[in-house]
Amino acid sequence: MLVNGLLLLSGIGGSFLTSALVHKKYPKKVNYKNFIFSLPVTDNNTTRKKELLPDKEALQETDIASVEEWIDGHLTLSSVAMGTTLVGIWFPAFSLISIATLAYLTIPMVQRSYYGIVHQHKLKVDMVNLVTLPLLIGSGYLPVAAFGYWLYYLGLKVMAKAKNNSHNELTHIFQECMSTVWIVKDGTEIEINFEQLQVGDIAVIQGGETIPVDGTIIRGFASIDQRAMTGEAQPVEKETGESVFAFTLMLTGKIWVKVEKAGDETVASQIQLILHDSTDYAASVELRVEKLSDRLAFPSLFLGALALPVAGYTSALVVLDSALIDHLNITGNLNVLSHLSSATQHRLLIKDGRALERLKSIDTVVFDKTGTLTQEIPHVGRIYASHSFTEEEVLIYAATAEYKQKHPIAKAILKAVEEQVLTLPVIDDTQYEIGYGIKVTVNEQTIRVGSGRFMTLEEIPISNDFKVIQDHANQHGYSLVYIAVGKQLAGVIELHPTIRPEAKDIIKQLKQRGLSLVIISGDHEKPTQALAEELGIDHYFAETMPQDKADIVKKLQQQGKSICFVGDGINDTIALKNADVSISLNSASSIAADTAQIILMDDNLQQFPKLFELSESLESNFKKSLLWDVIPNMINIGGAFFFHLGVYGALGIYSIGLTGGVLNGIFPALKTKKKLAEK
Repeated sequence: MLVNGLLLLSGIGGSFLTSALVHKKYPKKVNYKNFIFSLPVTDNNTTRKKELLPDKEALQETDIASVEEWIDGHLTLSSVAMGTTLVGIWFPAFSLISIATLAYLTIPMVQRSYYGIVHQHKLKVDMVNLVTLPLLIGSGYLPVAAFGYWLYYLGLKVMAKAKNNSHNELTHIFQECMSTVWIVKDGTEIEINFEQLQVGDIAVIQGGETIPVDGTIIRGFASIDQRAMTGEAQPVEKETGESVFAFTLMLTGKIWVKVEKAGDETVASQIQLILHDSTDYAASVELRVEKLSDRLAFPSLFLGALALPVAGYTSALVVLDSALIDHLNITGNLNVLSHLSSATQHRLLIKDGRALERLKSIDTVVFDKTGTLTQEIPHVGRIYASHSFTEEEVLIYAATAEYKQKHPIAKAILKAVEEQVLTLPVIDDTQYEIGYGIKVTVNEQTIRVGSGRFMTLEEIPISNDFKVIQDHANQHGYSLVYIAVGKQLAGVIELHPTIRPEAKDIIKQLKQRGLSLVIISGDHEKPTQALAEELGIDHYFAETMPQDKADIVKKLQQQGKSICFVGDGINDTIALKNADVSISLNSASSIAADTAQIILMDDNLQQFPKLFELSESLESNFKKSLLWDVIPNMINIGGAFFFHLGVYGALGIYSIGLTGGVLNGIFPALKTKKKLAEK
């Protein structure tokens, strides 16, 4: 008993000494947990970010490939230690190789122990392992130590593989979103990959396309939907010398734009940043687990010391080798990565895992109206015809001019023609002109379709009756398309915002969860109120300026509400930042997509409620991971104190706990894959 007690004390003292020596020899090495998980995380709180990055210089050089290489190397070494340990049963000299290998594998634990004691002035859970390892070896339990290490690094390998799978799934999603752009080179229009675009290039954009760059128009005219900038659906006309912005939609016209932003500011580079951040959000859970584990370091050492006189040396070994929070850093992070994989399979890009955790405490969802609850493509409302024309003729003339266009207004008009089964006349391509509006010639008649400004430029008189109609449309958030035949205004088509088909069902599901719902809109009171009533949303804010949206979010938070903000425009950026959880659609402006913590990749609200399910599942599964860790270790400790449980028996129970925890961790992703495969 005395010899074993001295061995126990020498193990503790030797661990402290080894910690200091190894730290001096390897001052720049990073521990495996930070090496894997503590890469930069998207967060507005820089203090929090620093807390997650104890060794920033080393971590910045880390990538997924080097992490896997590091784990593979350590798994290989632990396998070698297992092999030499078994051979050492018959040839004792091989045991020395095992001991040396295990000592090398212990270096990360030594570093963390030293860092905790010297710099943080606290015991870390690794100290328990540093005490236990020499005792196991000195007591003849080298196979137990070797198997424990092998099992541990095998768990890390499973975790790294899950991380790599998540990375690949996200890459696949973004590859679908990658696009090309047309530029002028040597007088010829050519198509290139977006990543090849450079400052100074001349990009060519036509009606119906999303403007892919920030730049200045050097030629052409265009009608542009800048709802991502203003939050309103009213288009603006732009010409040579005016600026255009990426992710705004060009409705009509053709423009040549000199590119002013490329390289690091292109969408491609922003996608890579999102991709990088999204695969590393496990750091928040890692920090939580590490703190929990460290709190139990001293109690574990105390219980081990207590077991020595009460239950004997072997029982003390079992207790020390059964720290209550032992492998949760593996199983807990597998749980996070598994839910990330599930989210990706459901076309949900989660850039910050803490947002997924916070969703469980959200009680209020705030929607920006335009582009979030309403679709990009409007629908035809009323048609107003002048005395010389019928409504049907006005619609036919408009559709004839818009027939080759792909922008939302054209699609809305053509859909109305299709629904009414109307026949369109054939036009001559050579008489097709695009500027602020569209001008075509049919049966020697000139048809003009465009905005009121276009009619004024074309010297088409607009009567007071139609000016009243325009005022009415402005008040209700409608757009008007003017149609002229010859020099006479034939009529106007009123376009209404189209509510997303899934919106009502999604709102119903959110209300069933007991969530309070709010609409914020830059539109007038009447259209906003009408939308709220149609969707069954009780609270709304109309005629809201972009800068006021963030103030509304703050006021709601001051009332004690936890806010999830859903928006897609540049004017939503500050509100997205201030919200507890921020969500954007895939078609959102670049800055909104950058700011949002979660992006709905399918560009609709269909999967929105799934986020709340994933949040609940993440918490529930994490608790199960905790049980798979704590219960086997509690059995071992209790067995050691009351039933003299042996080291090998304790190893078997530990192995069951780790295996169960790993399976529990990867289960959500496997379950999602199975469900999606059955559909």
